[in-house]
Amino acid sequence: MNRMTKITIGLTAVTAAFASAHTVQAAAPVPAEKPVIVLVHGAFADGSSWSKVIPILQKDGYTVIAVQNPLTSVADDVATTKRVIDAQKGPVVAVGHSYGGVVITGAADGAANVKALVYLAAYAPDAGEPLGVLNDKFGPSQLATALAPDAAGFLYVDRAKFHEVFCKDVPDTEASIMWATQKPLAAATFQQSVTGAAWKTIPSWYLVSSDDHAINPDLERFMAQRIGAKTSEIKASHVAFISHPKEIAKLIEEAATSPLK
Repeated sequence: MNRMTKITIGLTAVTAAFASAHTVQAAAPVPAEKPVIVLVHGAFADGSSWSKVIPILQKDGYTVIAVQNPLTSVADDVATTKRVIDAQKGPVVAVGHSYGGVVITGAADGAANVKALVYLAAYAPDAGEPLGVLNDKFGPSQLATALAPDAAGFLYVDRAKFHEVFCKDVPDTEASIMWATQKPLAAATFQQSVTGAAWKTIPSWYLVSSDDHAINPDLERFMAQRIGAKTSEIKASHVAFISHPKEIAKLIEEAATSPLK
């Protein structure tokens, strides 16, 4: 073998190795973009109620936004949440607790960037279906007997019944703070409805709180089945995201890491 032949073979080997390395590099999977987690509070609460879940999600690398809804009407709350969802550049997982389920159902309808919905002991209504109609399906919960209206038509949870019906599995001191900081809900909200239902086109997860005294657990199971959600149950009160934040964060992250719709 002459010198020129050796050089040619050597160059061919180097070129092949270079091409192979770049082929492997090009084929390496690109890490998926983590979705933004949009948390939507329910009635008698505000965005700070997510204070135990947010640090867990942030530690795991998620951008988290807790919406501050006015609780003045379904339309107002849907508009506020939709504005937050629409402002995100990448994928979104919308999480709703209790009445917040109504809000994400309406706000995520038609939103191309929402990849998953997570309902936590939450209402998941159909379009044109008021909360009052849903509550009548399985009879009133204990919360119905604990609501007290003010002169302006906003509802509060009675102090004497708050801990029992709303958050029985949190410590007394924490329950007292939750009562003192509760944000009232406009009573008219129970007769209002959303114009579209996002769960009809977006994959959904649902967590039933089996010891819930605010929403009948059988109603939760009914809604979860109706929307075709991936459903699980937890032995907790209405506020499992406060009493069991690690489990709730894990569920949200399960939805966040599911294949894109």
